[in-house]
Amino acid sequence: MQGLGTKYKFSQWRKCLLLAGCSFTVFTSASALASIFPATAHVALELSTTAKVLNIANACVQVAMGLSVFVWQPVQVFIGRRNAFLLALLILLCFSIGAARATSTGMFIAMRVIVGSTGTFFLLAGQEILAETFEPVIRGTAFGFIQIGNTAGMTIGPCIGGAIVYYTHWRVIYWVQVGLAGLSLILSFFSIPSEKDMSNDQPKVTGSKSATLNPLRVLKPLLHPNVLITDLACGVLCFFQFVVLTSIPNTLNPRFNLTSPLVSGLFYLAPFGGFALGSLAGGVVSDRTTRRYIKKRGGVRLPQDRLNGALPIWLGLLPVSMVIYGWTLDREVGGMAVPIISIFFVSCGIVMAFNGLNTYCAETLPEQRSAVISGKYVVQYSLGAVSTGAVVPMIDAMGVGLVFTICTVVSFIGGIAVFLVARYGLQMQKNRFSASVK
Repeated sequence: MQGLGTKYKFSQWRKCLLLAGCSFTVFTSASALASIFPATAHVALELSTTAKVLNIANACVQVAMGLSVFVWQPVQVFIGRRNAFLLALLILLCFSIGAARATSTGMFIAMRVIVGSTGTFFLLAGQEILAETFEPVIRGTAFGFIQIGNTAGMTIGPCIGGAIVYYTHWRVIYWVQVGLAGLSLILSFFSIPSEKDMSNDQPKVTGSKSATLNPLRVLKPLLHPNVLITDLACGVLCFFQFVVLTSIPNTLNPRFNLTSPLVSGLFYLAPFGGFALGSLAGGVVSDRTTRRYIKKRGGVRLPQDRLNGALPIWLGLLPVSMVIYGWTLDREVGGMAVPIISIFFVSCGIVMAFNGLNTYCAETLPEQRSAVISGKYVVQYSLGAVSTGAVVPMIDAMGVGLVFTICTVVSFIGGIAVFLVARYGLQMQKNRFSASVK
């Protein structure tokens, strides 16, 4: 249980600057991952490899994103979160140059993996900073803006990439990323505060710094059933997200005989619109749900309350829109309009559901906030890697309709799990699976 007496010291303009810096950096990192998608065939041709190899490499990037928390978690403890944030941006900038100048498949994949390994830390540090900067009753909205940065990068990035490869060369995509990374570095230098400047909502570091080198520290919060269920739910949403994004070239392009990367890239505008609307709406719904339950309980706030706002998404919007999207493509009915509209609502539902879960992870164990969020990304991007690597073979073997039907069933199961955390999260948190990990 939490009251509302915590002080948040920054002025409103400083909070907006900080939010803009975090969101733009996350956008830069996400676009570095996704903007190359429409150019996959061109990259494969020039580097004498196949699109299948590059799709597997994309899955490896997802794995690197999940495992990178075991590196960045101790780095930020030893050199400070602000310095680690700037270091990660410098690595993003330098290895984007490496990707732009890659002369072999191995070099290109290595640069991609290293660039991808920085992305999770921007999300992790950004969520920590926002949790320490914004009051609980508006925290969900703040998280919505950083989510817009993430989803915009993954959808606007391919649009930009498609236009670039249509008019010029795929390597230009990475030179654009270099420029974005440089701008993010400048903006973050002036906007990201050091830990000593943060609010007194910042969790205190306990134990020696060397203890952060123990990977079990990141996994320890998973012993709480509510944290484990929440992380798995985030992983399921990440799976859905990359099923949608990765499947676009392999479902919409053949369905409507699209051969131009420019036109193919434009199809990412529909999920972008859904992601943008869902990020804003999800934050508003999450915060309003929190305020409603605070009033209902006479001023007492439980972090799990905000999860109630996402239940209609899990059990209604996501299943319906996924079934429509999958089977209209599978049966080739509804023309171009129905898949575009349905993928908009799928994307909107994914990030609306994400918002409450992301905010809950930052609130449920405030003294272990960094470890909880880090563990979430290990689980989340592990399932994201599975979807990135498996979705195309699944669609080829089963058909797009059946794949999205399976996603629908998983959505119902996820909704039930989130319902249990929303109702019994506090009780779950008090009962760990095991006390063996110290």
